[in-house]
Amino acid sequence: MTPVARNRLFALGALLVAGAGLGFVAFGNIGENLVYYWSPSEMLAQGEKAYSATIRLGGVVQPGSIQWNAEHTTLHFRVANDAKEGTPSVLVRSTETPPQMFRDKIGVVVEGTYDASGVFSSNRLMVNHSNEYRAPKEGEDPNKWRETLSEGTTTASTGTGAEAR
Repeated sequence: MTPVARNRLFALGALLVAGAGLGFVAFGNIGENLVYYWSPSEMLAQGEKAYSATIRLGGVVQPGSIQWNAEHTTLHFRVANDAKEGTPSVLVRSTETPPQMFRDKIGVVVEGTYDASGVFSSNRLMVNHSNEYRAPKEGEDPNKWRETLSEGTTTASTGTGAEAR
């Protein structure tokens, strides 16, 4: 075998090994690393496919659904497609302290798993909020924004779930 043929054969073998390695990394366990982003109605429509998959569920906190138990740091609430009554919603259970901006009718994204009992177990709770700042207009109270927080967080403050409903 000539040195040129040997080099070409070696280069071809190296390319095949590199291609196989790249293919394994790219397609090997891709199903285990997928995170679906669904609305409540999309997730409910998936049926059994939604069970045990890692999901980011996006929607709005359904008004009046927040149940916060500060003693056990357990939070239950419903995520709906929108704040209207009768829209599809999913019960969410979270064991982390909710963000300060968390309240009724605020947009949220929760990450976790859905099970056959109809409960979405969240291991991450994110609140959607605007990043735009508007300075108070002349004569406007600069602390007025706190009213919107206190209205929603009174149900989510302390106590048992029964008191929060």
